[in-house]
Amino acid sequence: MIQTTPKATAKTAVIIGAGPAGLMAAERLLSVGIAVELFDQMPSVGRKFLMAGRGGLNLTHSEGLSAFLARYGTGSAHLTSPITAYPPDALRAWADGLGQQTFVGSSGRVFPKPLKASPLLRGWLVRLGRAGLKLHLRHRWTGWDEAGSLTFDSGGDVAEKPSVTARPDVTILALGGASWPRLGSDGAWAHTLAQAGVAIAPLGPSNVGAAISWSAIFRERFEGEPIKRLSVACAGQTQTGEAVVTRTGLEGGAIYALNSAIRDELAANGHADITVDVRPSFTVEELRSKLAMPRNKQSTSTFLRKAAGLAPVAIALTREGAGGTLPVDPLALAALIKAIPLRVTGLGGLARAISTAGGVRFDALDEHLMLVARPGVFVAGEMLDWEAPTGGYLLQATFATAVAAAGGAIKWLERP
Repeated sequence: MIQTTPKATAKTAVIIGAGPAGLMAAERLLSVGIAVELFDQMPSVGRKFLMAGRGGLNLTHSEGLSAFLARYGTGSAHLTSPITAYPPDALRAWADGLGQQTFVGSSGRVFPKPLKASPLLRGWLVRLGRAGLKLHLRHRWTGWDEAGSLTFDSGGDVAEKPSVTARPDVTILALGGASWPRLGSDGAWAHTLAQAGVAIAPLGPSNVGAAISWSAIFRERFEGEPIKRLSVACAGQTQTGEAVVTRTGLEGGAIYALNSAIRDELAANGHADITVDVRPSFTVEELRSKLAMPRNKQSTSTFLRKAAGLAPVAIALTREGAGGTLPVDPLALAALIKAIPLRVTGLGGLARAISTAGGVRFDALDEHLMLVARPGVFVAGEMLDWEAPTGGYLLQATFATAVAAAGGAIKWLERP
């Protein structure tokens, strides 16, 4: 349990960023009697957390830990320790402790029963307040002064001389990534840390839609249409899920999970070629057999809908990939339906991305997530150089790295 009052002789900590990572780090430090002051540039806390809650607040996922960790791709090597130490069951127990019982949805995703972030956040802030958390809103972190004190601007032009300084025993940076900057995570910290000698992987959009140049007729007819079940492949990677046709391309879980591969292809070639399978439950041969049935007087669309079970949007997407004319041969048509070629010309921007790729490189940190260039300063959450698909993996890693950073800070304070 969190102590209600820090000890008079408590060590001091400053946490910068009042999202889920900063709040969880604060909770951990307060629980061992460390006095915590939490700074955030926004007028209220947890703004992106509340935005995530509009979709039901997918806290974590129920799949086995081995499969869970694989979702982080190359970042799994660095996230295995934090997530193993603070796994999905621990996060669910924490939510239960705030009176927000969780349940597993049909997809395996884990949600609080109210399907909202606001009840959980309200209860959390009450608990942190009782534990002695001091909250400073509308304070933008601007770095360190020559004496090594943290500096903040508490209003006006950020270029003005900072009006607040702090010199805690430990600092935890939890400023988020750079997606949805209007909610507070604008990535401005990257320049500040780079100037301090911290290695930063370039920030980029993740879990964002892919830009595809649709024909005018397809765009006008099918914008907003969901494709309930499909598989998407890019550069040898395949993801199965759902997608939605947008005016500028495709969005959805299957696309989001391939963002890293698409981004690499864009960087290497200026474009990324993907293939879309709109009947992933059938083999090419099974589909060929269905398409070899007599058409009689049916139109092509009616035949494909009845014989292959294709929705109108899937039929139109197949035409898009074929350049407008579908092959007559059943085998060629089946092969096309199973691998519709599309060219991605870009990814959406950070302003609309769900999360951020890049950040503080792990080789700039020690095993406790402390900056090598700034002893006593720890980093947590989306500031770190990892990315993951939607489905609960983003928040799980955010919470787990916050617990790990707080644990590292406690160990630092306990050193001889």
